[in-house]
Amino acid sequence: MAAMKFGFGKALTRKEDDALLRGAGRYVADVSPDATLHAVVLRSPHAHARFAIADLARIRAMKGVRLVLTAADITALGPMPTPGVLPDVAIKVPHYPVLATDTVRHVGDAIAFVVADTLNAAKDAAEAITVDWQPLPHIIGAVAALKAGAPLVWADQPGNLAFETSLGDEAATQQAFARAARTVSLTIVNQRLVTNYMDTRGVIAEYDGDRYTLTLGSQGSHIIRDIIGGDVMKLPPEKMRVITPDVGGGFGTKLFPYREYALAAVAAQRTGKPVKWVADRSEHFLGDSHGRDNISTAKLALDDKGKFLALDLDVIADMGAYLSCYGPYIPWLGLGLATGSYDIPICHARLRATFTNTVPVDAYRGAGRPEASYLIERAVDAAAREVGMTPDALRRKNLIKPKALPYKTPTGKIYDSGDFAGGMARAQDVAGWAGFNKRVAAARRAGRLRGIGMATYVEACGNNGPETATINLDKDGGVTVLIGSQSTGQGHATAYAQLVADHLDLPPELVRVEQGDTDRVATGAGTGGSSSIPIGGVSVGRASKTLAEQLKDIAADALEASAGDMEISGGSVRVAGTDRVISFVEIAAHPKATPERLKAASEFSNEPPTYPNGTHIAEVEIDPHTGATRIVSYVIVDDFGATLNPLMLAGQVHGGAVQGIGQALMEDTVYDPQSGQLLSASFMDYAMPRAQDAPDFVFETRNTPCKTNPLGVKGAGEAGAIGSCPALINAIVDALWRAYGISHIDMPATPQKIWQAIESARKSGAA
Repeated sequence: MAAMKFGFGKALTRKEDDALLRGAGRYVADVSPDATLHAVVLRSPHAHARFAIADLARIRAMKGVRLVLTAADITALGPMPTPGVLPDVAIKVPHYPVLATDTVRHVGDAIAFVVADTLNAAKDAAEAITVDWQPLPHIIGAVAALKAGAPLVWADQPGNLAFETSLGDEAATQQAFARAARTVSLTIVNQRLVTNYMDTRGVIAEYDGDRYTLTLGSQGSHIIRDIIGGDVMKLPPEKMRVITPDVGGGFGTKLFPYREYALAAVAAQRTGKPVKWVADRSEHFLGDSHGRDNISTAKLALDDKGKFLALDLDVIADMGAYLSCYGPYIPWLGLGLATGSYDIPICHARLRATFTNTVPVDAYRGAGRPEASYLIERAVDAAAREVGMTPDALRRKNLIKPKALPYKTPTGKIYDSGDFAGGMARAQDVAGWAGFNKRVAAARRAGRLRGIGMATYVEACGNNGPETATINLDKDGGVTVLIGSQSTGQGHATAYAQLVADHLDLPPELVRVEQGDTDRVATGAGTGGSSSIPIGGVSVGRASKTLAEQLKDIAADALEASAGDMEISGGSVRVAGTDRVISFVEIAAHPKATPERLKAASEFSNEPPTYPNGTHIAEVEIDPHTGATRIVSYVIVDDFGATLNPLMLAGQVHGGAVQGIGQALMEDTVYDPQSGQLLSASFMDYAMPRAQDAPDFVFETRNTPCKTNPLGVKGAGEAGAIGSCPALINAIVDALWRAYGISHIDMPATPQKIWQAIESARKSGAA
């Protein structure tokens, strides 16, 4: 077969962008069936309180009001499901009601669902509901929650401890520390974040007397159907259809189910009309799961030559008031990558998860891996200062060597491929690491502080499955791909078209990708864990290959030749070396082209994860008079095994890195400990990165093929968010250390926080 113009490795622009750029996208908020009713959620203004709702008859009689649901009206619904088991630890899962019954446990907790003819009528009715509140003591902050005498979020959860677990060998770790020449300890805050995707969550529920249809923004329609329909509403799968139209970002937070989906379904059944609920931005802050929120201590043991002997971690993770769908798994996943890309032979990691009177915490881009990378990379920089080595020299001494691969970490991960030191060296060359001291001097003459920082990360991803792809040849000679992953902006339609092109040589415009409809697509694992290409891509490629062989067989019959002599080119099959050819259109119409022969399916699942890795190097300048930080250079060299589409890969990495910049420099979810109120509940108080905050990224790949994935690829969707935070904070600390001896600052490194650190150092005489 001739080289494919549209296949693997080609830098194609995204086929889906034309419609989106012209405003022709169709998101949940754009969907409004005839006679749609509108809903709002009445939420708690208290962090912890008992409550009673009075006089609902008056509310239900208000003009335009069609339905008011409270906990008493939905007793047949099950609770919001949360996992009760982690390896080697059973979790006592508290009841997570669809609507709170008599006690709320965080500001924003849902107590009623009001449906009316118009959105304003629903809002008016919700505001008119009389609620008798009896405030209870509350607790904010994971460390405070564990202190003796702290108010309890759950009366039957002593000490607010949701669960405790550990990985590694505690005794061996203690012995290694006892014989170490030097030990280094660092405690860091990985602050709570709010996932601010472009389109907020929403749902339109319809009921036809027998079956529910939910249209909502998600990262996997089948997941929502199976949990909301099966677990919460106790329906068989065939009684609920879930449709996901265009989705403006998910980042993990749209992967799991929410209360409003079940409430809208119940409301549609009881009113006999479509019911629509769409969150406004502040409601998003109060009602959608948050991310991160760990406070962790890392201790490194080193010998007298700077070689790492052991690592000891103590992680405290805030779960919020309830255990969200995958919440307990997130910090546990991070423990598995505790040692990063370093040859650390012994490790012990302790995890304590706590309840607090805050919004539940769940997956956010990277889901535990950014937290792990940030902790080890900050600790390694601290160790370099402690032992008097440069951060690159200490890393070079301790990074896992290529000849050691496959390498089993002390937490049980098996890295199959990579050249960690080689990637770091290339990033240093591109970043001009060797000439940095000259730039420091020039910045100093201009009254600026200059710093450079790196992070050499490794993560585990790309093994969420199984995923089945079905490929159909259509009458127009194009194909339709049915797959249960879900694009939320990653460019699946283009990526999958490239994998189809490898076998069917079709241009992207003739490859139609259908996702997000449980009626059209039989199964689906959804999109999470950077798995759409490592898992779904393999399925698409294999199904395309099978279909290609089937089309050759049909063509061989039609052309009276051997199937082995057939070749595919440009939407046709020809007898190799001749002008005898039959188009895909003609094949689709051929008498022997049964539906079965025009269709192929393949399922793929991969137990071992892929291990993308790389180096981020950030260079910053700080104005010591204001504390303002400017990123003057940012270099990324990544190993993703193989590159399907360089343009889309760069976009994924840039986007993740900007999210990391947001966390490192500005984003912060702030609760008032005294009142329990979320103080940063809108864009007036929660800073988001803008284009002006992003540097001109220099991005390269230095790939080593993955040995456990048939395509050789490693997941790439979250990597940018994993390497960026430690690189930036290491750069900021480098600048502050050089000028003022400041060795630590927590995220977000806002101008105020940096200025205060500088002023404190000046007053103490460090300057």
